[in-house]
Amino acid sequence: MNYPYMPKSTALWLIENTALTFEQISDFCGLHELEVKNIADAETYKIQPLNPILSGQLTREDIERCEADENARLVLRDAIVTAQKAQNKRGVGYTPKLHRQNRLGGILWILKNYPELSDGQVARLMRSTNVTVAAVRNKTHASYSIIQIQSPIVLGLVSESAIHDAVAKAQKMASTPKVKKKKKTK
Repeated sequence: MNYPYMPKSTALWLIENTALTFEQISDFCGLHELEVKNIADAETYKIQPLNPILSGQLTREDIERCEADENARLVLRDAIVTAQKAQNKRGVGYTPKLHRQNRLGGILWILKNYPELSDGQVARLMRSTNVTVAAVRNKTHASYSIIQIQSPIVLGLVSESAIHDAVAKAQKMASTPKVKKKKKTK
């Protein structure tokens, strides 16, 4: 499922400017319905609304169609979906400062959920070093006692497709038998 850029900002704009239900907005933005209700109820001075029509993510006709029918769902425009797929192939590029401190928690999450991945694969996914990943795996990292496990997908440190690709590669490597080379005798 593809979601809009800046989902909370988009949700805020949809709440303020449309007659869509919270369920429709939560499905479109990839947020929980309670989170959308909280955005609607809370003081939103920290969130700037983002108009999905001006950003090219939706059309006015699509919003009007969903306002008329509660069972209808908003769909991202094809151009945005293809751009997101291209971005997922490259992986997540920039890590905001806020999430850089959570990198160790993301590494630990991957190690716990996907133990079949090698240290090198985890290091590539999380843009870290093999030494750091090995230290977290062996519980010898200096900050290990204060690491909070958090999903790197949710934090935006790595894409879900990149993790699935790495797991598929690791499973393929594990399933292929290793061929030993024979020594030549003279």
